[in-house]
Amino acid sequence: MAIKGERMQSKSGMNKQAKLLLFTFSFVVFACLIFNFSSAFAVAAKHYDELTFPPLPELQLPKYTRFELKNGMRVYLMEDHELPLVGGTALVRTGDRFEPTDKVGLGSLTGNVMRTGGTRQHSPDELNQLLEQRAAAVETGIGITSGSAGFSALSEDLDTVFTLFTEVIREPTFAQDKLDLAKNQEQGAIARRNDDPDDIAGREFQKLIYGDRSPYARTVEYQTLKNISREDLVSFYQQYFHPQNIILGISGDFDTAKMRSLIEQKFGDWQSAQGSSELPLPTVSQANKSGLFFVNQPQLSQSYIEMGHLGGTFNNPDYAALDVMNGVLNGFGGRLFNNVRSSKGLAYSVYAAWSPRFDYPGIFIAGGQTRSEATVPFIQAIHAEIERIRTEKVTPEELAFAKDSTLNSFIFNFEDPSQTLSRLMRYEYYNYPADFIFRYRRQVESTTIADVQRVAKTYLKPDNIVTLVVGNIDAIKPPLTSLGNSVKVQSIDITIPAQS
Repeated sequence: MAIKGERMQSKSGMNKQAKLLLFTFSFVVFACLIFNFSSAFAVAAKHYDELTFPPLPELQLPKYTRFELKNGMRVYLMEDHELPLVGGTALVRTGDRFEPTDKVGLGSLTGNVMRTGGTRQHSPDELNQLLEQRAAAVETGIGITSGSAGFSALSEDLDTVFTLFTEVIREPTFAQDKLDLAKNQEQGAIARRNDDPDDIAGREFQKLIYGDRSPYARTVEYQTLKNISREDLVSFYQQYFHPQNIILGISGDFDTAKMRSLIEQKFGDWQSAQGSSELPLPTVSQANKSGLFFVNQPQLSQSYIEMGHLGGTFNNPDYAALDVMNGVLNGFGGRLFNNVRSSKGLAYSVYAAWSPRFDYPGIFIAGGQTRSEATVPFIQAIHAEIERIRTEKVTPEELAFAKDSTLNSFIFNFEDPSQTLSRLMRYEYYNYPADFIFRYRRQVESTTIADVQRVAKTYLKPDNIVTLVVGNIDAIKPPLTSLGNSVKVQSIDITIPAQS
């Protein structure tokens, strides 16, 4: 018994020792972890301007295939097997800038009813049902400079959905009842177009720059809608929808060889009497060389302001430097946010940007929203910042901030293959080089302080700035006339012409 008791006592003592050793070891490990974590946290907790990052990697275009059908249709294919989905877009050389001046709205209606009006083989309801059963979509539309038809589908439904997509492009019927519905919807949009002061400012500013008869600014009216018939839609479609005028791009979960065979099967025999030709583009000039314009909205307690003048295109050799200039002016940390909004408290929102277009001049536009009594100081502050960037060199910190912001967002141009494919198609559509985006990146990287000041001085023209204010004339104190002795405030009538 004594021996047994000694053993038990010895075992108990060993257990206590082991527990003590285990506790000590655990405590030491825990302390080390806390110390290392605290040390790591102390090292990581730097001020944001102390952080350093490696340079952006070189980006490569994903592998793709380009070919041309015998009928002239150009095709891009880009496989992406991440998800069992396939999507495609047909880019069509057309645009509502080519519609007659007395039938404004024709292009948009054609793009709308081309899909909603059904095909020769399927009524609108049948087409909708077939697509809904497969969680698929086929959509069409026509904008200012181009038309488009797109589809999306599960890989397993590709053959069926692509057949319907082909029908919509090749065999639309433009059902009269769907045209009537689309026109009624457009009439409703006309009736509501003065409900939003921001929309008023955007619409009327475009007219002041391009002219109210320009295809880049004109608006649909009740009378122009009334002038449009089903025969007009059919004629517009026949004029522009033929294979020589189409660039088709498809990305997703498919086999390139099989997809090519399917495209040749569905589109290869499509012939058109229309020949492919470069369409003459409408001429563009600034309608108002300068001036101060006002739209009175007595119900408003704030002003919506747009200022600017005619700009340029993406293929301007100075585009990258102008975009860096945008970065100096715009966004969080930009001059306008820091000086006009934060320091002076003159704006709810404020912006300025050289905003180009692919094949016609865009606009240099500045503006924002401010309370009524701050309208005049706001306009003066914008002018001051435009003049300052023209006459004073930006700081190295401002240049670095603008370039870093631009370059760090560069990678988002390649988030998914369909986005990259769309870019390639647009470049071909507008006759831009396929590596345009990479040239742009290199030019941003090489932009200097001197470049920013040079392009600001060359392209920003204070004497040509047109200013539009949408607001309450009685609440704007001091009045707009205080902007200068020779300033004449011109009122704009936005009354909607009645239906005849």
